[in-house]
Amino acid sequence: MTVESGALYVIATPIGNLEDISARALRILREVQGIAAEDTRHTGQLLAHFGIDTPMFSLHEHNERARLEAVIARLQEGQALALVSDAGTPLISDPGFPLVRELRRQGLKVIPVPGPSSIVAALSVAGLPTDRFTFEGFLPPKSVARRERLQSLAREERTLIFLEASHRIAETLADLAAVFGGERPATVARELTKRFEEIHTASLSELRDWLDADPHRRKGEFVVIVQGAPAASEADTAETRRLLVVFLAELPASRAAAVAAKLTGLRKKALYDLALALGSDSHLSSAMEGE
Repeated sequence: MTVESGALYVIATPIGNLEDISARALRILREVQGIAAEDTRHTGQLLAHFGIDTPMFSLHEHNERARLEAVIARLQEGQALALVSDAGTPLISDPGFPLVRELRRQGLKVIPVPGPSSIVAALSVAGLPTDRFTFEGFLPPKSVARRERLQSLAREERTLIFLEASHRIAETLADLAAVFGGERPATVARELTKRFEEIHTASLSELRDWLDADPHRRKGEFVVIVQGAPAASEADTAETRRLLVVFLAELPASRAAAVAAKLTGLRKKALYDLALALGSDSHLSSAMEGE
């Protein structure tokens, strides 16, 4: 097989272990007329390792819009090009979206060459639900904005996947525990496929303690996976409401939710949210009348 003329190949590259690159990816990288790379120095090391001397040019978040016309012109001339990021699949928290969108708009061919992905790799070994999930990328760097974003996701029932940098991982875990509840199951995967790979699943509170136990655990690149919130029907039942109404008559919402969690096995955060909803006198009286 040979590459198609006038096509852009979006190629996934290793996230750490060079053995993870596919034979197809290597063949195409050899056959295209040019490689658009997020960092030509980084990609140059990959190409040199496999003896590939295809010419490269840079395409990253600071120049990709300026390079659109030149890339499109080369494709229209019939050249085959490849797009790679520093690691993993281009466009996924990496450059390339404006280019691919414009190529699609103009009817030019874009071909995926799938391969390594830290997101899917982490999800596959986390031991958390995989049937429905959502990728949220990097959270805002500032705590206030980060907590606001997390508040908007607090009732999301799908498994949540985040990326995080080493200098923010501790603060992000703390904010996740504060907003979602410390008992929510989650997984931290760091340095996937690399020498110091670690994957740890526990509650959000326990994950913060695990991170603090060894300063080396704050180093590297992180994927954080958090189990989704329970479905409303799981916590919001007549029996659960009855239990919370009784507890709320004597206890604050946080304590009522904690006691109810121990008795029912339901997540404290879901019970706490329900307790807040039941907390006003009108809610309490209507709940009692419904029994």
